[in-house]
Amino acid sequence: MHRIVILNRLQDNRIVRPVKIHTPSALKLNGGRHVQGILRGFDPFMNLVLDDSLEMGQGGQQNSIGMVVIRGNSIIMLEALERV
Repeated sequence: MHRIVILNRLQDNRIVRPVKIHTPSALKLNGGRHVQGILRGFDPFMNLVLDDSLEMGQGGQQNSIGMVVIRGNSIIMLEALERV
């Protein structure tokens, strides 16, 4: 079983909680962008692969973007949408 470990830098890099592969997840990105999708994979740089992704726009509009690779340096926050 693969896991991503989320580090909260404001709390001395202590582990906050793991997020599992194949878990519906929400991301907050640089530039105020928000993406939701199913986490399919990652690498040591925290680049993520999301499947069945939706970009959440201003005013509640959603744009389906399918499978995407998101660079780790653009991720501000990763949240599991289901209990882990």
